Amino acid sequence: MPKRVLQGVVVSDKGEKTIVVKVERRFTHPVMKKTVRRSKNYHAHDEANVAKVGQTVSIEECRPFSKTKTWKLVEGASAPEAVAAEA
Repeated sequence: MPKRVLQGVVVSDKGEKTIVVKVERRFTHPVMKKTVRRSKNYHAHDEANVAKVGQTVSIEECRPFSKTKTWKLVEGASAPEAVAAEA
C-alpha cells in the first residue's frame, strides 16, 4: 500500500529532530455547499533539523518514532516565504 504524502506549513521547529506541520484541507460542505477549510497539526521527524518555521514542506507516513510522531519529512523543503519576501 502506498504511503500518504501531505503538504503543509511548518508552525514549530522547537523540538529536537521534530517539526509541527499544519496541513489544511478544503471540501464542500454537504448541506451548505460552501467551501470549508479544516486544518490539523502533524508532528513529523526531521533527522537533520533542516526545516524552519514558515517553510512549505511535504511529510510522508512512516513507522512510529514516538507516541505522537508517525510522519517524517520528505527531502526538498522549500525556502521560507517570510525570508524570501524580505530579500
